[in-house]
Amino acid sequence: MVLSRRVARFNRVATNQVLRHVAGWAPGFAMVVHKGRRSGREFRTPINVFRTKDGFVVALTYGPGADWVKNVLAAGGCALVYRRKEIRVRGAELVHDDARRAMPVPIRQFLGLLDVNDFLLLKRE
Repeated sequence: MVLSRRVARFNRVATNQVLRHVAGWAPGFAMVVHKGRRSGREFRTPINVFRTKDGFVVALTYGPGADWVKNVLAAGGCALVYRRKEIRVRGAELVHDDARRAMPVPIRQFLGLLDVNDFLLLKRE
């Protein structure tokens, strides 16, 4: 049960407007800076991220079809504003993992309740 389009629309209109002010510095959050595939416009999308030994992992709670995910995959990378620093990431890789091994244990359990099994791996440049 990946989150519905209705929830996505609500988050885009309401929740993201609040998160955009804290995502660049709050623990567990980042602002992904990406360019539109067709428009070339720059977009900033608040996301939950978790550090890995060589970069970051993002649980795709709306699935791999979200526009920001498609933009990052098409470009092969993006920038993350993470803890007030802009970090370039590359090698965007979509991973399906039913065991959710890239996530911390308590997060795995929560994502299991939502049936989230898709993740985006990003490596630091």
